Amino acid sequence: MAILVVWASPNEDGLTASAKDHVVKGIKATGVEAEILHLNKCNLKNCLTCGNGWGKCQSDGQCVIPDDFSVIYNKLIAADGIVWITPVYWHDLSERLKYFLDRLRRCETAHNHYLQGKACLLIACAGGTGRGAIQCLHNLEATLNHMGMVAVDRLPVIQFNRDYMLTALAGAGQSFTTYLHKNI
Repeated sequence: MAILVVWASPNEDGLTASAKDHVVKGIKATGVEAEILHLNKCNLKNCLTCGNGWGKCQSDGQCVIPDDFSVIYNKLIAADGIVWITPVYWHDLSERLKYFLDRLRRCETAHNHYLQGKACLLIACAGGTGRGAIQCLHNLEATLNHMGMVAVDRLPVIQFNRDYMLTALAGAGQSFTTYLHKNI
C-alpha cells in the first residue's frame, strides 16, 4: 500500500509540520509506510497558461514546465491514498499548494482523469483565531472534487484544539489506512 502525504508550509517546525508528523505516526502504527512530500522543498513554478490559456495540459495531459511537477504527479497517480496538509492563509490554502493544484487541475480535468476516485484525507492548520480553517478545507475539497478525488475526512487544526487534534490526527492516519485497505 502506498500513502502519499503532501504538505506545504515554509515553517518546518510549526503547527502544519506537527500535524504531518502525527498523521504519519498513525499511518506507520498500522505497519504501512507513508511517503512524505514537502512541496516547499520541490522545484515548482507557477502555471504559464501556455498558448491561449491551455497548452499541452489540455491536449496531452502534461505540463511543459521543466520542474518537479511531473515527478510529483506520478507519485500522486501511484498512491493508493493521499493526505493533503496545508497551513491556512487568509481562509485559504498556502500559495505553494494552490499553484501546484492549479497545474494539476489543468492536466487532470482537461485530459487525464488519473486521480478520479482517489481517496484523500484533508488537514488545514490555522494559527491565530483559526476561523479560516473550515473555509480552507472547503476550498481544498472543492478543488479536489473538480478532479474527481474523494475526501474521506476533513480535519481543522487550530490553536484552540491543537492538543487534542494532534492526538486525533494519529487516529485519523490509522483510520485512513484501514479505509484504504477495505476499499482498494
